[in-house]
Order: sequence, then C-alpha cells, then structure tokens
Amino acid sequence: MSQSVDLPKVDEFLQELATIQQSGSKRIALLGSRHVPITHQNLIELMTYALVLNGNRVLTSGATGTNSAVIKGAMRADANLLTVILPQSLARQPRESREQLEDVMHLVENPANDTLSLAEASAICNQEIVSRCQQLVCFAFHDSATLLKTCQDAEDQRKVVTLFYFD
Repeated sequence: MSQSVDLPKVDEFLQELATIQQSGSKRIALLGSRHVPITHQNLIELMTYALVLNGNRVLTSGATGTNSAVIKGAMRADANLLTVILPQSLARQPRESREQLEDVMHLVENPANDTLSLAEASAICNQEIVSRCQQLVCFAFHDSATLLKTCQDAEDQRKVVTLFYFD
C-alpha cells in the first residue's frame, strides 16, 4: 500500500527546521497581551535579554505589558538590536509607553493609522512586524483575537511561530 505525501506540509516542516537550526542571528518578533502579571513580564524580559545577547534582532510593538517587557530586556542587552513598530504615532501612545520609547533607537511610527481604532491599527502593525521577522513568539490569552490572527498570518507566511498562553 502506498502512502501519499503532502508536499506543502513537508516543505513547511523543512523550512521551519532550517530556521530553527540556523546559526547566527535571526529576526525574532515578540508580541503579546497588554494585560500581563508582573512575574510573567519579568520572564519575558529575561528571555528577550538572552535572545538579544545571542545576537538576535528583536521586533515588537510599543504597548504596555508584554511589549514593554520585551523593550526592557532588549534595551538592557543591546539597544541597537531592537526595533519597535508602533500601530499609530508616538503621540497616541500612553504616557508610560512614550517615556520608555524615548530611548529606542529604531522606532517606527504609523501616524497614517491615527484615525483608526487601536484594534485596527494594531492588526496592521502586527502584519508589518510579521513581514519583517523570521520567527514569531507570541504571549496571548485564548480570547486574544488580534494576537491569534497574527499567529495564523505568520504561519500562513511559513514563519516559525511559538505561542504561549497565559490562561
């Protein structure tokens, strides 16, 4: 009896394997919920710090919670390896986020999205972040619709996706 092989699945597996085994730096996007306990933020910060110390370029957005922890970890390790892409202009960010973002060297604003809702602007921003990365690490809740859609979009683009659930 012969078995059929799903070639797109084999190709996807081989591409993921090559990305995981790649030595040298990668472009890793780290995204997640704004509503994160401080202990989880500390772990995310530490993980980001380690990723950057190993020479990886990190991309994230500018929100509180997960993204703030990513920014702290990357800035502590090597600020030059961090890129923050905002869903809207810097002026539209919360005060505490603006203070943290003042020191980010590679900051991309999207003032054209200022008229959109934050959810719409975030979805567009996440698409841009995924398009620039090789791998996505995401921290979400099971009802985090925008983040889960971002993970699906990344998988559709054959990016390596690691999804951690808070709940």
